Amino acid sequence: MIATGTEHIDVSRRHFFKQGGVGLGAFALGSLLARDLPGAVPQAVNPLLPKRPHFAAKAKNVIYLHMIGAPSQLDLFDYKPALTKFDGQKCPEELTKGKRFAFIGGEMTLAGSPHKFANHGQCGAEMSALLPNLATVADDICIVKSMHTNEINHAPAQMFLHTGFGRGGRPGFGSWVTYGLGTENQDLPAYVVLLSGPAGGAGSSLWSTGFLPSVYQGVQFRGSGEPVLFLNNPEGHSRTDRRRVLDAVRELNQEQLGVVGDPEIATRISQYEMAYRMQTSVPELMDISKESKATLDLYGAKPGAASFANNCLLARRLIERGVRMVQLFDSDWDHHSGLIKRLSAKAKDVDQPMAALVRDLKQRGLLDDTLVVWGAEFGRTPLRQGIDGNGTKTDPGRDHHKDAYTMWLAGGGVKPGITFGKTDELGFNIAENPVHTHDLNATVLHLLGIDHERLTFRYQGRDYRLTDIHGELVSGILA
Repeated sequence: MIATGTEHIDVSRRHFFKQGGVGLGAFALGSLLARDLPGAVPQAVNPLLPKRPHFAAKAKNVIYLHMIGAPSQLDLFDYKPALTKFDGQKCPEELTKGKRFAFIGGEMTLAGSPHKFANHGQCGAEMSALLPNLATVADDICIVKSMHTNEINHAPAQMFLHTGFGRGGRPGFGSWVTYGLGTENQDLPAYVVLLSGPAGGAGSSLWSTGFLPSVYQGVQFRGSGEPVLFLNNPEGHSRTDRRRVLDAVRELNQEQLGVVGDPEIATRISQYEMAYRMQTSVPELMDISKESKATLDLYGAKPGAASFANNCLLARRLIERGVRMVQLFDSDWDHHSGLIKRLSAKAKDVDQPMAALVRDLKQRGLLDDTLVVWGAEFGRTPLRQGIDGNGTKTDPGRDHHKDAYTMWLAGGGVKPGITFGKTDELGFNIAENPVHTHDLNATVLHLLGIDHERLTFRYQGRDYRLTDIHGELVSGILA
């Protein structure tokens, strides 16, 4: 019902949009999508068109490497001689009083790292012998040793890191970025997800759009078989047949868009067209056999395989083609036991490819405006876990630790060759420059030219944002 002065005229929503025709519906859609975007203009035809940032950006793209399960920072980056000195001794109760642990209980013993550490590069970055390749690019990365988060279990902590909230239903980091900035490549998705192993406890909610329009959803690419599900034409249907069907469906959708002005219809139109263009662009992208032998060897990549190494190489290829956001999820880092064998094997899986990614981006002049982020949902305790019923030390591990852990970043406006933050002598708590998950997200958005407090979306009467009502810029890591 529309009020006009003192009288009321009954006009249905459907009738209102019919009177305006397609143009009015498209205008309404553009207004909905443009609201709260930095420098936005109506995006009715394609909501993924590039949008202006709030201010000059240092980074144009992001490659986010998430180690699902949480690697032990105490065995990779944060060396604690005191833990080695007191290894196996009972932990003083005052150190664990009031702390939350996921599984460990009873008498708690301190656990030194079984792995050797050394300083690397001109910056003298501290790294474990498990990361010999990453050590060679120590001067190109920024190690943050003072991360902390709110959640103690995997799925909630994964969601908290990527969505700013420990429960499902909110947009993931990549969805927020593409909502705010759009993309420069209209033949590939703005936001691509690559998996090596299962997605972890939070699953696809990590790249979900939540309450944002679904056009900002992450699209999962597969390293073997059909790269994107349902992209190929059905058997017996040619590309011409596909075009004819899409044209007919587009006309119907455009007519419906003009009637109801639903943003999801615009998503449907754009995604059908994107899928058609991807039939040509994706096979070429995924064919890494065209890379030089030197490049394949640098990453340890093998054409036709599905691996973290291949995914790192694909991430570089995606960024080269203007894809805004690429997330890699690598599984099996949940080491409640296996600090010697299992952690060593996992570190070997990722060490060469992630070092190669940094080096390759730098050699190609892409690292300056590509931000690489490596990390996980939380860290690991300085306490031993994984002792059998007789008290025999098997291959012990560590429990979840949310109060102090390590991540690293490279490129895209981050200060290279520094270590930021510090934990206490046993690694229980942060001693200098704490960085909360919300602070990290605020800083990454800042590097992309986005003010995290202004990137909002109104849903159910409230303005939501990635950093909720928190987040401070970590200026100490900015170049």
